[in-house]
Amino acid sequence: MSDTTDLTAGAPAPDFTLPATGARTVSLHDFRGRKVVLYFYPKDDTPG
Repeated sequence: MSDTTDLTAGAPAPDFTLPATGARTVSLHDFRGRKVVLYFYPKDDTPG
């Protein structure tokens, strides 16, 4: 997979892994079969 992926509304999100608290990681596939809300924001403490 390349670094950029075209996303289409309603299509499944590509799998990804991110750091979590406690020196753990969390992956989207950890939530397979469950509803998940992904929320993206530019920075903490910014308006909007």
